[in-house]
Amino acid sequence: MTHNDGHHGHSHAPANFNKAFAIGIGLNTAYVLFEVVFGILGHSLALLADAGHNLSDVLGLLLAWGAGTMAKSIPTKRRTYGLRGSSILAALFNAIFLLLSVGAIAWEAVRRFNAPTDVAARTVIWVSLLGIGINTATALMFISGRKGDLNIRGAFLHMASDAGISAGVVIAGLAILWTGWHWIDPVVSLLISAVIIWGTWDLLRESVNLALQAVPENIEPEKVERYLEQLPGISKVHDLHIWAMSTTETALTAHLVKPDGKLDDLLLDQTQHELHDRFGIEHMTLQFECGNTDHSCSQEPKHVV
Repeated sequence: MTHNDGHHGHSHAPANFNKAFAIGIGLNTAYVLFEVVFGILGHSLALLADAGHNLSDVLGLLLAWGAGTMAKSIPTKRRTYGLRGSSILAALFNAIFLLLSVGAIAWEAVRRFNAPTDVAARTVIWVSLLGIGINTATALMFISGRKGDLNIRGAFLHMASDAGISAGVVIAGLAILWTGWHWIDPVVSLLISAVIIWGTWDLLRESVNLALQAVPENIEPEKVERYLEQLPGISKVHDLHIWAMSTTETALTAHLVKPDGKLDDLLLDQTQHELHDRFGIEHMTLQFECGNTDHSCSQEPKHVV
């Protein structure tokens, strides 16, 4: 059995973005509290809904930053992968918490259709304009690293989409100011809730899949298997497993049938680098077998784990 573990080209919350994460989390936390206060004072459910969405981004930034720290955790005899899996549990908790929060907001929005409340439209507009500025500034802090790091890209997209949602709340405030139709506020809050559910549902589904050790969505196991089967000297591949060790790192184990029975360090090194470069798999463990029918592998059948 041969083991290789590589982390070439991957950086999990690199040090030069630590300041960006700290500033982004601080600004957005302050803005969430600001929205809650003025949402209550201005009787604006749209502002409270947007505060819930911005809270999701604070949690998302914390998750992305925390994933970098957890990825560096030292393995122990009991936790042989360190604390890498904690980021998956954090993502799952994040999704569940957000869906519960959205449910409460949607319930209040439906109630307000039957009992409309006066909304301070000007307050909604100015608070949301501030949100556009904060979210845009935060997004710009991550723009340079969005192509090379999945965590950074997620932070950038979260903040950029938030700027757009805050713009939607501004439009709602202007519409109330011009028309006097206060039912626009719960309508906008329901629309924002729908956007949160749309984004959160994918987070929930993916985090559940990763928690159950499913193959990450960005990897096609058939292509990985075909690649391994085409390696020089390999006649067959079985007992292939691909799973996420964390939200940013993927592992693979497989049995490779090599009839000549010779170990090939050069082949292993090449395989390690190509699995990383082609499929984003950092942690590889391969077992070579000669394929002797007198001593067949008990894990060869596809239904056997």
